Amino acid sequence: MKVIKLGGSLLEQPEDLNALFQSLKQSEDEIVLVHGGGSLVQQWLSTAGLHSEKQSGLRVSPEPHMPYIVGGLAGAANKILMKQAIASGLKPIGLTLYEAGVNCVRQSESLGQVGLCQVSSTEPVPALLADLLMHGYLPIISSIGFGENGEWFNVNADDAAVAVAATYNADLLLITDVEAVLDGSGTPLSYLNSESIQELTQAGVIKDGMEVKVRGALSAAKRLRRCVRIGSWNVMNNPFSGTQISE
Repeated sequence: MKVIKLGGSLLEQPEDLNALFQSLKQSEDEIVLVHGGGSLVQQWLSTAGLHSEKQSGLRVSPEPHMPYIVGGLAGAANKILMKQAIASGLKPIGLTLYEAGVNCVRQSESLGQVGLCQVSSTEPVPALLADLLMHGYLPIISSIGFGENGEWFNVNADDAAVAVAATYNADLLLITDVEAVLDGSGTPLSYLNSESIQELTQAGVIKDGMEVKVRGALSAAKRLRRCVRIGSWNVMNNPFSGTQISE
């Protein structure tokens, strides 16, 4: 199984989405998509007249905001992806982290309903995803999670993708709007590890949004104990494209 995390920017790039889904249609791998949709959530909150703020990159999610956050992620963003998948001849099915067997807990009181994923090494892996894949469906999982008592949570999409990959011992691809991590001269880097990431970050080559992506991929590689790949949708067609991140 391969878990593919889609960057929220792809929701606004129908041509790239179409190319991705065409690649998925031709793939022989079992694919599960995990997505966020921060910009869409921000639009929903703004339209409702609700002020939203972030702490350390995480959107503070008080309970009154959750209907709009859930609507933006599990509703609109998820169905935009389903719409494109159906148009590409695929059989998508929209899910949350709960259906994928990932339970969540509150990260902190100050963040409201921001959730942390819990991955159990002792409980059996849920059969639902395997059944859906066996019957030809494409699971599209939003980064909305639930707790044991039915509390709903807004989960960071990268963390959600890592949790799904860890639950099913799957490979993880992080699809972004760039072909790969670039060196100082603009040349794609095929491989990075902890040491080279530290060197390039200190030199200012890896910075801003790409630094966040790379450090997230490194964290995922350490947690999954396997390589994680960052790149554009082309990584589906070429396993040597993008940037491979390892410990």
